[in-house]
Amino acid sequence: LCGAARPEESANESHPLAPCPVVVACQPGGSTSGSSGADGAPSAQAPRERKCSVISVLVSLNSILAAGAVASGHPAADTTRTVGTVASYPFQVGERLDFSAKFGMLRVGDASIHVAEVDTVRGQPTFLFRFTLEGGNFLFKISNLIESWTSVANFSSLRFRSDSKENDKTYLRDYDIYPDSGYYRQRGKEGHQPTPSQPLDDASLLYFVRTTPLEMGKSYRFDKYFIKEKNPLVIRVLKRERMELPDGTKVDCLVLNPVIDDKGMFADRAEARLWITDDERRIPVQIRSKYTWGTVTLRLEKISLTTAD
Repeated sequence: LCGAARPEESANESHPLAPCPVVVACQPGGSTSGSSGADGAPSAQAPRERKCSVISVLVSLNSILAAGAVASGHPAADTTRTVGTVASYPFQVGERLDFSAKFGMLRVGDASIHVAEVDTVRGQPTFLFRFTLEGGNFLFKISNLIESWTSVANFSSLRFRSDSKENDKTYLRDYDIYPDSGYYRQRGKEGHQPTPSQPLDDASLLYFVRTTPLEMGKSYRFDKYFIKEKNPLVIRVLKRERMELPDGTKVDCLVLNPVIDDKGMFADRAEARLWITDDERRIPVQIRSKYTWGTVTLRLEKISLTTAD
C-alpha cells in the first residue's frame, strides 16, 4: 500500500479540499470591519456581514467533512501492512460514524462516514465509502454526498463521485480512475489526465490512514492523491490525547496536523487537527479547523453497524 516516505517539505500546491473562496468581513479577535458608521452606530452593512460569516461556516463544512482525507499521510515502506481481503482491514462493511458539526457552541449540521457495501467496478471487488453532510439555517442550506469505489485488493481508487447542493445550485464531479493505465477521466469532459500508480481520492484517504501505522513526532509527505498536480500533502503526528467516545469510554488518540500550502483551512495558521484512536481501529473522533471568525468542529456522536443498502 505505502510508498516510501520522504522528509517533510513545504507543500506548494493548493488542494481541492480547501474551502471555496468566501468574502468574510471579520477581523481576528472578533471585530468586524465596516460594521459601524463614523459615530459608532451599526450600519446597514452589519447584517450582510453576519450573513456572510454564517454562509462561510456552512460552505467550509464541505471541506471539513473531507479533512480526515487530507490527514492521511504514510510512513516508511517497511511499515506496510498486508491487505487484500475484506477481513484484513480494521473497519467492517456497514460501519457508520455520525458526527455533529458545530461553529463554536452552535450546531450547524450533521455528517456521516459510512462503509456502505462491497461493490464491483470493472470486475474488481471494491469498498463503497460514502460521506454525507447536511447543514444550514433559514439563510443557507447545504447537502453533500461523496462516494468512493476503492479496490479491496490493493486499496487504489477506481471511481470517485462528489454531488454537492448549495441552496438551489448543484455541483457534480464524477471520475473514473485507471491506476494500471496511469490516468483518470472526468465524466462529461474530453481527454484524460495522469494519476499515481496507487491513487486515492477524498474519501478513500481517510480509510487509508486507518490501515497505516503512524509514529509519534514524525512528519509524512506523500503523492497519492489521484489528481497528480495537487500533490504533495504533509502530515504531522503531534501528540497523544485522551478523548471520550460516544459510549462514554475514554481512549488515547493520535492528534494529526494536516498542512497544505500557506492558505486555506489546512495552512499552518489554520491549526487543522484530526483526532484518531491510537488502536487498531483508528476511528476518527474529532476534526477541527480555526478561522479568523471562529472554529468549526466535527465531533463523533455515534458508532453503528448497519446492513448494506
